[in-house]
Amino acid sequence: MLLQLSEQIRECYRHAKEARRTADATTNPNTKADFLDVEQRWLSLAHSYEFAERLSGFMKPYAS
Repeated sequence: MLLQLSEQIRECYRHAKEARRTADATTNPNTKADFLDVEQRWLSLAHSYEFAERLSGFMKPYAS
C-alpha cells in the first residue's frame, strides 16, 4: 500500500509542476490564476496522500 501511495504522491507533484509551468508560460491573468489554482489542488492532494502514508506507518505497529 505504501508503494502505491508513494507513486500517487509523485504523480501529484508531477501534475503540480506541470500546472505551474503552464501558469508561468501564459500571459492571460485569468488563465494564470486558474493554473495556479490547479497547482494548489494537486499539492493539497499530495499532502493528503503524504499524511495517509505517515498515518499508515504510525498505525502499523498497532495492527494485528
